[in-house]
Amino acid sequence: MSDIKYIAVVDDHTMFRKGLISLINLFPGYKVLFDAANGTDFIKQLKPQHLPDILLLDIAMPEMDGYQLASWVTINYPDIPILALSTMDAETAIIKMIKHGAKGYVLKDAEPKELKQAFDDVLKDGFFYNELVSHKIIRSINLLADNRSAIGAFAKLSDRETAFLKLACSEKTYFEIAKEMFVSERTVDGYRESLFKKLNVSTRVGLVLYAIKNGLVQL
Repeated sequence: MSDIKYIAVVDDHTMFRKGLISLINLFPGYKVLFDAANGTDFIKQLKPQHLPDILLLDIAMPEMDGYQLASWVTINYPDIPILALSTMDAETAIIKMIKHGAKGYVLKDAEPKELKQAFDDVLKDGFFYNELVSHKIIRSINLLADNRSAIGAFAKLSDRETAFLKLACSEKTYFEIAKEMFVSERTVDGYRESLFKKLNVSTRVGLVLYAIKNGLVQL
């Protein structure tokens, strides 16, 4: 029986993804099973008869982002541990990714040995939290229970509200957003008003500033 553990890598930046694959294949006992550019691509390639031992997952991706894919994997293949790999170190991004099923969170500028340690810990202990993530989680425990805080509010957003918030940060009109989300303009109005209330803002500019501040979108 092989002792090799297989990793699936999901990241929309091709050059970074290919470099990451080369790095992982150098780790003793690990090999990349396949790679994908987004969540939709991952689902298409996934073979139930040969599942990865770990899913290494970026957050900000087109079509199906890390939050959405993590939720899908947690529901459909709960035995696949998920490691988030991102440039975003905002508390809201970390907390929400963990809420969606991630067992650990590694920043993209981490040293290779930390990524290897993350693989080892997830397989051995079921989770990996480095000093940065642990500190942010501990500091955020009370805030998560507070609906008035940015972290508490963000963690409670639905997937559709999150999708609308991302689109609201583009130059698209509300009418164009409704078409892209395949909903009515009235439904989009409902998403907007719900976010105004949950995030304690009153304008679209406020939504954009909130999203940027909390690492949901990047300029």
